[in-house]
Amino acid sequence: MIKAIFFDLDDTLLWDQKSVKEAFVATCKVAENRYRVDPAKLEEAVREAASNLYSTYETYSFTQMIGINPFEGLWGNFLDDHDHFRKMKEIVPGYRKEAWTEGLKKMGIDDTNFGYELAERFPEERRKLPFVYEETFNVLDTLKENYRLLLLTNGSPDLQNTKLKITPELTPYFDQIVISGGFGKGKPDPSIFEHALSLMSLEKDEVLMVGDNLMTDILGANRAGIKSVWINRHEKERNEVVPTYEIQHLEGLFDILENFTVKSV
Repeated sequence: MIKAIFFDLDDTLLWDQKSVKEAFVATCKVAENRYRVDPAKLEEAVREAASNLYSTYETYSFTQMIGINPFEGLWGNFLDDHDHFRKMKEIVPGYRKEAWTEGLKKMGIDDTNFGYELAERFPEERRKLPFVYEETFNVLDTLKENYRLLLLTNGSPDLQNTKLKITPELTPYFDQIVISGGFGKGKPDPSIFEHALSLMSLEKDEVLMVGDNLMTDILGANRAGIKSVWINRHEKERNEVVPTYEIQHLEGLFDILENFTVKSV
């Protein structure tokens, strides 16, 4: 019998990709107004520069383990009490400035001060633009009546809590919130799933894990022996990781859960 649902946060409940995209659009518009650059090309150049730079820092292997991507580095402050996060806090101001300055250079603009201005503007825009999927609250409202809910998210506690702070309606739905940077390991490591089970005093066969990422949410749940639900909104191709279930919208959970109810009757 299923007693609880574990949810991923980014691009499962929160539409993080859209928030990042819109923050880029707003920030690159500033550059278009100043220098008449093509904003879409600047965005592409900054994303590429950011990804390349991000992998050169000493914190990279830690960010991979915890699950913090380059674009989170472009707006997070990482005010967490941990040596690696303290190092990230030192690195990110220069990282942001360099990513934006490099992006501008690819557009033929050599303006370090403007690179800094855009680097500071992007986090402001990202904080103003929290997007939640249309279905999120209706689904959580219905599930809350019959199931306990836990949020299991990779990332820096400071940054993930910022996302929750700017979307305050989400937090009250959850009995527990587990953030990889606070635990010390991220999905797909099975230990974070086992930690979540112990917080809820549940067995692995009493839980469903719902997430959008095959390589973190689904692989980790599979490794921990937890049934997994892959939310595949964009009809992505499967890889070698096989979820227990696949849905295209969160409402698809209701059919899955109904089957469990029928079986247990």
